[in-house]
Amino acid sequence: MSDLNALFEAAKAVREKAYAPYSNFLVGAALRTPDGEVFTGCNVENASYPVSVCAEGGAVSAMIAAGHRKIAEAVVIGDAALCTPCGMCRQRLKEFGTDDLIVHVADLNGIRRSFSMDELLPAAFELEDKKD
Repeated sequence: MSDLNALFEAAKAVREKAYAPYSNFLVGAALRTPDGEVFTGCNVENASYPVSVCAEGGAVSAMIAAGHRKIAEAVVIGDAALCTPCGMCRQRLKEFGTDDLIVHVADLNGIRRSFSMDELLPAAFELEDKKD
């Protein structure tokens, strides 16, 4: 199984564990670090909608908790053909992405489109932009 196919299958499997009683829109995400470790996350909704957790956020948190700081590749899978990350998650992926991070967007049938971070989030905030 290819690395991308394994990443897709990991995102698809964790999507099934999502908690989405309000939207019924299940999302899964899988991130691969440069050394090949995979971390997953699913969306977790809440009656107070703004405190919900996106799938990408859960996966990034798991990666950080395991001591990693870089994402080499990501897959986001939802019920729609182009379930791209929200704006907050695009910034989150950019924060920890390698310079050549590709985010693959998938539905249950497979990868539908692949984006570079620059395509997903042009003019992103950068650590270097932080004022002292």
